[in-house]
Amino acid sequence: MKQNKQKEIEIKLNEIIEKDINPQLSSHMGGALLSAFEDGIAYIQFTGSCRGCYAADDTLKNIVKPALMNKIPQLKDVVIDDSVSEDLLDFARSLLRGGDK
Repeated sequence: MKQNKQKEIEIKLNEIIEKDINPQLSSHMGGALLSAFEDGIAYIQFTGSCRGCYAADDTLKNIVKPALMNKIPQLKDVVIDDSVSEDLLDFARSLLRGGDK
């Protein structure tokens, strides 16, 4: 039962990100995605121009966090996940090897 509730919250988080947050961030050539939801904490990765932007903390604090926490009372916090995906690391490794050689 707990897993079902977890999945429901993840679905709702993704819906809010797509419908309420990403349209705002797209005007800056960026976006956000939910990378994980664990122990009441939503981990958000910024994409495009928003990834690594000097204003990412402000965007989280003023746009992302309020949009999510106001609609999902089970959330304890929303934080930036600035980890690098394994797909991106594999791509970088292939480039360093000279592409698909």
